[in-house]
Amino acid sequence: MRYDGGIDMNTACLKSSNGWRERIVGLDRKAPLLDGRLVPYINLDNAATTPPLWDVLEAILRFLPYYSSSHRGSGFKSRISTAAYDEAHEIIGRFVGADMDSNTVIFGKNTTEAINKLAFRYPMRLDSVVLSTMMEHHSNDLPWRRRAKVVRAKVTSEGRLDEDDVGRLLAQYGDRVALLTVSGASNVTGFVQPIHRLARKAHAVGARILVDAAQLAPHRRIDVKTDDDPEHIDFVALSAHKMYAPFGAGALVGPRGIFLQGAPEYQGGGTVELVTLGYVRWAELPDREEAGSPNVVGAIAMAMAAQAMMDAGMESLERYETALTAYALDRLRSLPEITIYGEADPRRIQERVGVISFNLGSAHHALVAAILGYEGGIGTRNGCFCAQPYVAGLLRDAETETAQWRRDPLAGDKSGKPGMVRISFGAYNNYDDVDALIEMLRRITRNEYRGQYYPIPESGEYKPVGYRDSMAEHFSLSGCTFQSGVPERRA
Repeated sequence: MRYDGGIDMNTACLKSSNGWRERIVGLDRKAPLLDGRLVPYINLDNAATTPPLWDVLEAILRFLPYYSSSHRGSGFKSRISTAAYDEAHEIIGRFVGADMDSNTVIFGKNTTEAINKLAFRYPMRLDSVVLSTMMEHHSNDLPWRRRAKVVRAKVTSEGRLDEDDVGRLLAQYGDRVALLTVSGASNVTGFVQPIHRLARKAHAVGARILVDAAQLAPHRRIDVKTDDDPEHIDFVALSAHKMYAPFGAGALVGPRGIFLQGAPEYQGGGTVELVTLGYVRWAELPDREEAGSPNVVGAIAMAMAAQAMMDAGMESLERYETALTAYALDRLRSLPEITIYGEADPRRIQERVGVISFNLGSAHHALVAAILGYEGGIGTRNGCFCAQPYVAGLLRDAETETAQWRRDPLAGDKSGKPGMVRISFGAYNNYDDVDALIEMLRRITRNEYRGQYYPIPESGEYKPVGYRDSMAEHFSLSGCTFQSGVPERRA
């Protein structure tokens, strides 16, 4: 099968993205179903978090015997930890193409923390404006509200960014625009933004641009370009847990000069060179922005994942995921009761990453997700995906949806909250995963699922009547015991 753009889906999927599937930890884990069977778990919730790579786990297991304090000790293990942590900064810089002479990599917990850091540290005038969009994740919206007037560019009825409106707002506010902040790829519709074209427009009025790359980084090559390029990306925020390294790290990449102005928001150990009772000299970058003992293990994990993706070739991963997403869209469109939000035409697949949100007839999104999980062993996400204004617009009933969002939480009942079901791919998913999803969705539309489900008002989830969850039989902290040796890589 071939779609416009020269994507041979059969060839791409047979190659399995250069063996990426074999590099994923946990593919041998099975999920219990409502009928008592155990089946291989199918993870279609990669937009939320990805499983770890064996490359990452093995690197961590090799490093842990040497783990010690970084930048705080002269011992052999401390020197190794310091060198590894410093190297992790360099690798993340290479991953996005940053010039490390003029830019810095600051590690933190995740994209949310990275954006909050920038919102605290970014210099603005009292009349400054932050230009955002209606498609942003809450983490790229709420932090800016406390710093400046936020204006948001519109999206089209399909959910695409209205680039003309970006231009209109830039012209309207001119040099008052301190920053243009935009998601690199939407976590709801998967739409990829023209970040370099937007950068050129922002720079033309003297503004900088931040790209929330949480959804972009695992799927597309990022090149911030040289600092003097009009299309240079000034700031990039990204999360390791969406890059096959869920070990608690994230990063903010940006110009050194910004972070050398003023004092860091978190102050204490590691952020200073000299302290007297009346004077403080702040440390150099990135130390001054990474207060306290850093997550060395998380930084190493993130860097190892980035290196693995660079070694595999981001273009190769993109080709594979694009083919898989086109196949999924083609299969989903065959379901008569489905509504796909965003671009549903496989021939326009280059406009998006592998994130697809939908609703199935009149079935509640939480019910559909529950049936997929309990009866298909398929992990999905449902709800509004931390992008409530965007989802409300896509549902085309903004006033009703907003009223529902405001009313139900006050009453403690989330069972009526609007939303969607979302599937999202990693480079390890395959045709079989999509086919299993389609078969389950067909069963739901034919009312052929086994369980009787009831809503849980306080969470909004659905659960099957009479089902006892057996999670503790598969994993619990109290059931963990020490076993020497390193786990073997499983095919």
